[in-house]
Amino acid sequence: MRIDILTLFPSLFDGPFSESMIKRAQAAGYAEIHLHDIRDFSTDKHKRVDDYPFGGGAGMVMMIQPIADAIDSLKAQRTYDHIIYLTPDGQTLNQGIANHLSLSGNIILLCGHYKGIDQRIREHYITDEISIGDYVLTGGELAACVLVDSIVRLIPGVLSDEESALTDSFQDNLLAPPIYTRPSDYNGWQVPDILLSGHEAKIEEWRMQQAIERTKKLRPDLLK
Repeated sequence: MRIDILTLFPSLFDGPFSESMIKRAQAAGYAEIHLHDIRDFSTDKHKRVDDYPFGGGAGMVMMIQPIADAIDSLKAQRTYDHIIYLTPDGQTLNQGIANHLSLSGNIILLCGHYKGIDQRIREHYITDEISIGDYVLTGGELAACVLVDSIVRLIPGVLSDEESALTDSFQDNLLAPPIYTRPSDYNGWQVPDILLSGHEAKIEEWRMQQAIERTKKLRPDLLK
């Protein structure tokens, strides 16, 4: 998978993409992540990328020209399955969306800033608009990090135990059941006996029951 990220602040990705699973995925060749500074595509002599909104109003808007040229430059080199704009008013990211996107070959992520981007980009270039929650961030970079992490970890081979991703919360619209590890007794706090029984069928039945009960209690909306 190749992910191209258009941003005004490429250095914001240095930490998240140089550690842990995403670092290993890139090193092993499962994912390519390329950062592109939108300012590099500005035709303004000062590399300006924002301007006042027509009609007045507070805040600045990212201009159409640098973004359009950046996307056109990438599209001239390869075909993209999705061109995604990270925005608070997009579709809320969930596990189903992550599963779907993880099957893609090439993706562009556009990180907005200021009050947002010129609407014509959204109308003529963007295929998907995704939000990571009902709140506003300074820019789309942190949202892009979240989206990339949720996608890349699902690519076969990235996780050492591929079954792990299949048992994550939300995969079946259920929260994951409680999990425990050694020691089985800590300060008198005991691991449930069923998990020590070695009876795989009964353990799976217990886990499913626990998942349903936790979902009913904590996220009953998922059961609808």
